[in-house]
Amino acid sequence: MKISYNWLKRYLETDISIEKIEEILTSIGLEVEASESAEQVPGGLAGVFTGEVVECAKHPGADKLSITKVNVGTGELLNIVCGAPNVAAGQKVLVATVGSVLTFSNGEVLKIKRSKIRGEESMGMICAEDELGIGTSHEGIMVLPSDTPVGIDAKEYLKLESDTIFEIGLTPNRIDAASHIGVARDLNAYLKFNGIACKFEIPEIDQFDALPKSDRLKAAELDVVAKDGAPKYFGLTLDNVKVAPSPEWLQNSLRAIGLRPINNVVDVTNFVLHETGHPLHAFDYEKIDGGKVVVRRAVEGEVFVTLDEVERKMSSDDLMICDNSKPMCIAGVFGGNNSGVTESTTSVFLESAYFNPVSIRKSSKRHNLKTDASFRFERGADADNVEYALKRAAIMLNLLCGAKVCGQIVEFNGDIPPKAQIELEYPRMEKLMGKEIGFDKIESLLKLLEFDILSSDGKGATVSVPRYRVDVTRECDVVEDILRIYGYNNIELPQRMSASLAPGSKPDMERVRSVAANLLTDNGFYETMNNSLTKSDYYSKLESFPKEKLVMLLNPLSSDLDAMRQTLLLNGLEVIAYNINRQHTDLKLYEFGNVYSFEQSAPSSNTTDAGNGDSGKLKAYKESSRLSLFVTGQGSQYWRGKRPAGNYFALKGYVEALLKRFGLDLNEYDYEPAPSDLFSEGISILTKNSNPSAAKGKEIGVMGTVRKDLAKQFDVKQPVFAAELNWDIIFKQLRKQKVLYSEMPKFPSVTRDLALLLDEGVSYAEIRKSAFATEKKLLKNVVLFDVYRGDKIPEGKKQYAVSFTLQDLNKTLTDKAVEDFMKRLLDTFAQRFGASLR
Repeated sequence: MKISYNWLKRYLETDISIEKIEEILTSIGLEVEASESAEQVPGGLAGVFTGEVVECAKHPGADKLSITKVNVGTGELLNIVCGAPNVAAGQKVLVATVGSVLTFSNGEVLKIKRSKIRGEESMGMICAEDELGIGTSHEGIMVLPSDTPVGIDAKEYLKLESDTIFEIGLTPNRIDAASHIGVARDLNAYLKFNGIACKFEIPEIDQFDALPKSDRLKAAELDVVAKDGAPKYFGLTLDNVKVAPSPEWLQNSLRAIGLRPINNVVDVTNFVLHETGHPLHAFDYEKIDGGKVVVRRAVEGEVFVTLDEVERKMSSDDLMICDNSKPMCIAGVFGGNNSGVTESTTSVFLESAYFNPVSIRKSSKRHNLKTDASFRFERGADADNVEYALKRAAIMLNLLCGAKVCGQIVEFNGDIPPKAQIELEYPRMEKLMGKEIGFDKIESLLKLLEFDILSSDGKGATVSVPRYRVDVTRECDVVEDILRIYGYNNIELPQRMSASLAPGSKPDMERVRSVAANLLTDNGFYETMNNSLTKSDYYSKLESFPKEKLVMLLNPLSSDLDAMRQTLLLNGLEVIAYNINRQHTDLKLYEFGNVYSFEQSAPSSNTTDAGNGDSGKLKAYKESSRLSLFVTGQGSQYWRGKRPAGNYFALKGYVEALLKRFGLDLNEYDYEPAPSDLFSEGISILTKNSNPSAAKGKEIGVMGTVRKDLAKQFDVKQPVFAAELNWDIIFKQLRKQKVLYSEMPKFPSVTRDLALLLDEGVSYAEIRKSAFATEKKLLKNVVLFDVYRGDKIPEGKKQYAVSFTLQDLNKTLTDKAVEDFMKRLLDTFAQRFGASLR
């Protein structure tokens, strides 16, 4: 938010420096993120001085040029070639010297250089109004009064203002400081508490009652139908309005904070907004059908064209300002295209209201309209400021537009939230502050912050909070407010601090996560971070993550961010597509993140319906942690050779390495085929059940080759290999894991390979599971090291090359024992899967 120093001085008189004000603002919670100097004319006309034309003669080589000698008070006459028809000796003028930079009224920028014009040297320029940026006239040079002193800076002579603009990082709770008066009020409290001379004063509105009246028009009537949406609504009809450009001081004030002046009526409403923090809206009275203003909810699907000429469909929850026949404005958010003030306007209806913050926030988000008005209304405007802002604007419109008041202010006063009342206990407050500052200082600060002390017994008080402080509702909020002004830096650090340390559970989840991240990073992976919000359409064709289980947002920012993600895989494909489009094709990525879903279930006899969907069903919302890994790319050439291409086995190796880092072994888990809607090939990793007849174990992860059609949805054409691990289950497994050690085996292991001809429907997971079921004691590992389809392989068949590792910890295996095992294994494969040797 921009705050003008010159504007601030209208309400707060003080002699402290700009630098000190910056320091104070930051210390009281209004952090100055940046400050910049602003000039009424760009550059402040540096290098431009008053001067006198001492000599003037016609240029020998050009009829329309003159050669002048000009005194600018330096002791030397400047030779300047001038093309103005009105230049003459004896004139007092404004002269831009060599090196000065001029910004013309049309925006053109010119740096004055020493030059030759038709053979004659020119050491500057005698300026016209538009060349100085202070007017539009270009009929000739600007001639000053004859008694003008020579050598005065143009900025000083023209009384051009300079300003300092503070960029304040306003926190969401401090909407009371979203105005110049609000900032001045906080500064006043600080300065007075610290004994620094200052005077805080806001403009009086007593002269409102003396404003001229008009009986030409009947004052607009008011009908507030949606009383919950507009608990307080004031309106005033003004006649004899003369729309014109605003005076220079008003235009300069608005430009200083980045606003474009429009006309005197609109500029007054903007000025009062940034002065008081209270939004106003001006309607063209002649466009109000029936002379009646109606505040109501929109009709569902009602079409309304806003000021930006966009046609919008309204919701029945939107609060509208209407007349007898049509809507005129989205209340507190944005005006309509056909009700605003134009050059032909002669009468206006001026609105000042307090709107329901929730209603305004929802409408603003629903229509993606962020305005100065909605910014303030949705955070909680000051209901006590409604009348003041209206009268202040009416007085200004009378001064600047000649406006006259028609009738009386029409008003509606409904149920305004009451002022918060808080019980304070001073000893407890001091304990929370960390310092005994004294009860008298506490009460002094409360008064400076405009808290009303309703009762006090010396050790505590009951206070009424100013209505504009919507964020102060508890004693601790009051403590924070007092410390802002007292100064956090004035709370000394104690020599000794006491703290209770609660031992954390082991293993530490964050530490384990950090170890995993470091391992992956050391192996060339890059961490990604994605939004938990995603596009619901991604899940429309997925069986593994059905759209019905999505946690949908009630009020999404857009259709691309309307649901909470169920998996990290789709986010990863978005990242891969983004990088490929920027010519980064060899990628190894990982992400830690949460996923979300819900399931409907029938309630038990002693539960009640949650009322959030189908009758008689409860919605159980779930959130869990996941880790995703992605490997893709063809491998790139570099000076030592070629980096390996991404493939499934590389991905599997990274997953194995990660689990082994925490003492988990893939051989100790069950497997089944990965979901076919996500992966063309792959496995799901499951925990083992001690009871073989029981249901399958929990899925700790899935990995495989992402389906080509799924990758193509994200415009990814190269193969992608992905894994998603359930980090919550892995962490539970890790907590059960005990660090054990054993001696190195004394007896050697034996490896045998089989080339099995199998049906396409048989998976490696089934082969592996069947092998361990056949031999539990001697079989240590099973590895699939090749898959072949093609020449000499019948249709509907495939070849698996599988390696089996056997070892007896107590003796050396004999050839007969190994051959017996391999025979039993082949018999099992033949019976269960119809397998044969190649």
